[in-house]
Amino acid sequence: MNSKWKIFSNGILKENPIFVLVLGMCPTLGVTTSAINGLGMGLATTFVLILSNIAISSLKNWIPDTVRIPAFIVLIATFVTVVDLLMKAYIPDLHAQLGLFIPLIVVNCIVLGRAEAFASKNSIGNSFFDGFGMGIGFTLALTILGLVRELLGSYSAFGHKIVATDGILVFVLAPGAFFALGLLLTIVNAVKKS
Repeated sequence: MNSKWKIFSNGILKENPIFVLVLGMCPTLGVTTSAINGLGMGLATTFVLILSNIAISSLKNWIPDTVRIPAFIVLIATFVTVVDLLMKAYIPDLHAQLGLFIPLIVVNCIVLGRAEAFASKNSIGNSFFDGFGMGIGFTLALTILGLVRELLGSYSAFGHKIVATDGILVFVLAPGAFFALGLLLTIVNAVKKS
C-alpha cells in the first residue's frame, strides 16, 4: 500500500499538474473565475483521468503501437462524453459556466500525458491511483486558483459574498488568471525551497 500512496500523492504534491508541471493551462486560466468552476472542472477531469487510466491500462496489451495515440484519444473522448452528458443533465448551471472547456478535456495534455506516460506501462491498480492523485491535485489547484480570483475579484468565496463592496475587477477578467497563477506559483516555489 505504501507504493500506492506514493503514486497517489505524487499528483497532489511532487508532480502537481498545475503548480509543478505547469500543464493544462487552457482550462486552468479559462474556467477559474470562481472556486465552484474550478472544483467542477477539476472533478470532471478527475473522473476522466481515473476511467481512462483504468481502460488504457486494461487494454494496453491489445492496442497496437501504430494506433496507440488515436486509440487513447477515442477512449478518453468516450469518458469525456459521459461527463459532458451527466453534467448537462444533473448540473446544467455549472455545465453552462464551463461550456466548451468540458469537451476540451479530450485534448488536455494532463489526461493524454498520464495515459501515455503511466497507464500504458503500469498495472490497473497503479493506474487508478495515478489518475486519482493527478485528478485530485488538478482539482485542488483549480479550486485554489478559482478561490483566489473570486476572493480578490468579487470579495466572495464559493458564491457567497464576504464584503458588500465590489472587488478588484482585473481578477475576474482574463489577465487576473495570469496574475493569480503567478502569485500562487511564487508561493509554491518559495515553500518548496524552504
